[in-house]
Amino acid sequence: MTVTWVTSSIRAMRRTLPVVLATLACALLAAPAAAAAAPTKYVALGDSYASGPLIPAPKGSPLGCLRSDHNYASTLARSLGAELTDVTCGGATTDSMTGPQTVLLGTNPPQFDALRADTDLVTVSISGNDIGFAGIVGTCGVLSLTNPGGSPCQARYGDQLADRIAATAPKVAAVLQGIHTRSPKARVVLVGYLRLLPPTRGCWPVVPISAGDVPYLDGVEQQLNAMLAAQAAANGATFVDPYPGSLGHDMCQPIGTKWVEGLLPTDLAAPVHPNAAGMRFVAGLVGSSVGGHAME
Repeated sequence: MTVTWVTSSIRAMRRTLPVVLATLACALLAAPAAAAAAPTKYVALGDSYASGPLIPAPKGSPLGCLRSDHNYASTLARSLGAELTDVTCGGATTDSMTGPQTVLLGTNPPQFDALRADTDLVTVSISGNDIGFAGIVGTCGVLSLTNPGGSPCQARYGDQLADRIAATAPKVAAVLQGIHTRSPKARVVLVGYLRLLPPTRGCWPVVPISAGDVPYLDGVEQQLNAMLAAQAAANGATFVDPYPGSLGHDMCQPIGTKWVEGLLPTDLAAPVHPNAAGMRFVAGLVGSSVGGHAME
């Protein structure tokens, strides 16, 4: 009788065990994933689109880096309650990650010097200066004065800017790999560039870019952001792209609507650079990517 009872019990277990396991598996799949821990050690790297030149108030040294306490990194750090080490610097290139950068009133050390083994969040905005952003804007602005309805900038540069972007791709890859090496536990976020121009004709002479050059330069910016997205995907980083969401907030928009200032700023920010509203938008995108909230 005992043997019969044991045998029956084993058979019953064999029948019910698959059902129990299936139920447990479904419960585990349905359970919400545990929230990732909020970052506490945050390092911000990058160029002037990260440092926030002329947005009040300046912080840190050297003063020539023109860092603002309302750039996207500062805004995000306040939201997350994270300890921020901000070494962003206007004019920085990919070379500035591993080498010193001379600026007005001092020298910014290699930005990678700020990375530590316990760093758990790194944001980086870089590559615009590698392709010669300032020179392109200046050249295209001057060329527009004699041909505002044409495409003199496109005639001047042709495919050169696409070639520059392609040549910068391995440099961006090296930056991302260098961050992982120095801060292996960090979430790495590569941040793209806000939309500078409207999709079509622009607003010459308010923003002195010839009508035919507006779609050309807008296309160049899209190529740049696409390159950054590809490098982030290939090198273990999250890409945050402010370009799509900034449609209708370009340099040609009215005061209070634009997120990037024109050559004659109407808000406290450097020409052709994000203002405080643009920085808040970028901070919000980055915050969402790491599970936080970054609007002040």
